[in-house]
Amino acid sequence: MLETLAIQLSKPQVWLGLALTALTAYALYRFGRTLLRGLQPHVNRRLFTALKWLWLLCCAVGWLAVATQVAYLPSVPFLFDLGQDIVGSFRHSAGQTVVIVALALIAWNLIGSVAGRIVAEQEFNRRSVRVQTLKGVVESSLKAVVVVIGLIAGLQTLGVNATSLLAGVSVLGLAVGFGAQSLFKDVFTGFFILLEDQYGVGDVITVNTGQLSGNVERLNLRVTALRALDGTVHIIPNGQILTVSVSSKDWSRVVATVNVTYAANVNDALRVLEAVSKEIYTDPEWNPFFLEAPEMQGVTQLAPDSVTLRALYKVQPKSQYAIGREYNRRIKIAMDQAGIEIPFPQRSLNFGGSPIEIKITRDDLAPDPRASQDRTHAPSKPSITRDPEDDQT
Repeated sequence: MLETLAIQLSKPQVWLGLALTALTAYALYRFGRTLLRGLQPHVNRRLFTALKWLWLLCCAVGWLAVATQVAYLPSVPFLFDLGQDIVGSFRHSAGQTVVIVALALIAWNLIGSVAGRIVAEQEFNRRSVRVQTLKGVVESSLKAVVVVIGLIAGLQTLGVNATSLLAGVSVLGLAVGFGAQSLFKDVFTGFFILLEDQYGVGDVITVNTGQLSGNVERLNLRVTALRALDGTVHIIPNGQILTVSVSSKDWSRVVATVNVTYAANVNDALRVLEAVSKEIYTDPEWNPFFLEAPEMQGVTQLAPDSVTLRALYKVQPKSQYAIGREYNRRIKIAMDQAGIEIPFPQRSLNFGGSPIEIKITRDDLAPDPRASQDRTHAPSKPSITRDPEDDQT
């Protein structure tokens, strides 16, 4: 028997047959385990354990029997005869259907396991965004392919002519396609969104000039799911997306503006703005977010009730929100300490024909609480979530 076995194992087709039968046996084992898990709540623990080991034993013995048949070892009478019976049973439609279902289940679980091992980098960048996006799209597409192939193979084993069926379905699909143009438009638009890397999972986008805005939580060929600041999820068909404004691609910018009154010394205000900008830029906690040194633009607008000063910070994507909040806190404290007034709404009241004179005095002995503020250490660190005014819904 050993000489016969050695001769048979020297043939490549025998190794191929053993590999295919081993894969089929493993698929049937996993399929049976899935069915047994459905019985677990209804049986006691010992019986469930016994059933698991019994099923494992059946699969192992079955594979040995089929392997004996594949290697053609008639000198092993029991296993050889059992292998012939098992192979004969799987030639019928019922046996082939079970094998197809088991193999489809294995492929489904394998796709999910492989996709779960693909982990994007924690740091936000274009590579992590693209990996996270393509991971979901490829996983869903491969699972759809497994389902379609499994259905075609199953129908073929049941005696249905899959070729004729597919031809009929294609004709029907052509007729339905005229009424489902929006679906095809969504798919084509989603394909080009992924191909051109317009945006991906994790990006902050604004759709159709401010109609909807949020963080891209899910993206596939058909729809884009946005998570708004208040937690609302907006599901947008890709075909209805005309324009997209991406706030987190490659780099972002903080538009650091401050308004001062016309009575303020503009040059002093510019010095304060420059000092605060350099202070944030050189701070070890905030410097890693900067891509360039702050750019001072000076006086950018003379409004009816204020003078607008502006600086620009080029920063890492999605960090503009936290840096903008920290800038607002520091510029307010710095303007208070410099005695430069930030304009606020004022109203004049007229009581009758004669004016009322009101005098406001300040006690110089009382310390100004604004002068003792520490602008370099925030009482709480700003979060990196986007600002509400950026979430127009």
